[in-house]
Amino acid sequence: MSAASKTFLVCHGAWSAGWAWKKMHPLMQAAGHRLVTPTYTGLGERAHLAHPAISLDTHIEDMLNVIKYEDLRDLVLIGHSYGGMVATGVADRARDKVKQLIYIDAFVPQDGQSLLDLNEVARARMQELARSGDGWRVPPNPTPPDTSPADVAWLNARRVDMPIECFAQKLKLSAPLTLPRSYIYATRITPADTFGRFAKMTKSDPAWSYYEIDASHAPNVTAPEALMALLQKIAA
Repeated sequence: MSAASKTFLVCHGAWSAGWAWKKMHPLMQAAGHRLVTPTYTGLGERAHLAHPAISLDTHIEDMLNVIKYEDLRDLVLIGHSYGGMVATGVADRARDKVKQLIYIDAFVPQDGQSLLDLNEVARARMQELARSGDGWRVPPNPTPPDTSPADVAWLNARRVDMPIECFAQKLKLSAPLTLPRSYIYATRITPADTFGRFAKMTKSDPAWSYYEIDASHAPNVTAPEALMALLQKIAA
């Protein structure tokens, strides 16, 4: 790999897994970068491991073990959606390995906050959905309306329920993060505009670099080329 080549490690979103980043691998490879897209416990090809005790900490540990066993360093860490919760925890616990952090339409938690704390609109609904099933599984949110029929079929065949504890567990941080951080706000919003508050917060904070992408919530699926161009620009 050349000096300009980077290693990107993705903390994927809820209900999803490493497979959802399929379109990004050839683009990253063509640009000379390495893209690592692990799957959290209980999701994707690891869906058979799902159980009620899986929490945010489980998913942070998943990623830390990938860093450890793959001997990853000088990382560009990406957090997409729920993955912002995971990536924040990973950056806190692997400070010597993570060079920069990029949030893509993601939650940005402070110490002591859970996803349900940050998503008050959906909190009651998620808790009710988990209760109405077998007590711990939250079924997937619908895909954005601009997702192609082929991609909807691809996604729906593979997305699985999330353990509620991933959303309910509060993140613990050892100290404030000081590494370079960027936020990418997907501007094709839903009426709830779940990530608008993080866009506002990061846009007005000089500690952050702020970007927008003309895409709906999962640009890795609906706008891979545009996302690739933006990631390269930020990582450079």
